[in-house]
Amino acid sequence: MSGSFLEIIELENGDIALKRMGEDGEHMVEIHFSDEVKGFLNEHKVDVAKAMIGAGVQAAGTASKSMVEAEKQELENRVLH
Repeated sequence: MSGSFLEIIELENGDIALKRMGEDGEHMVEIHFSDEVKGFLNEHKVDVAKAMIGAGVQAAGTASKSMVEAEKQELENRVLH
């Protein structure tokens, strides 16, 4: 994923998706709001979806950092014979 740009798009059905810019493959994330929520959010739907995606990207980065740190710690704890 590094080195590629991401874009948030609104799909024909009104859902919001995250995809790699310039690629037509499967979306990385899709957010579907119920009709009730769409009515409540109105024009703020995209802003809420952006916040949700941003929080998800941040959480994924934190999880990735934790995994790298755990692997580093595991390597440091190994004893070479």
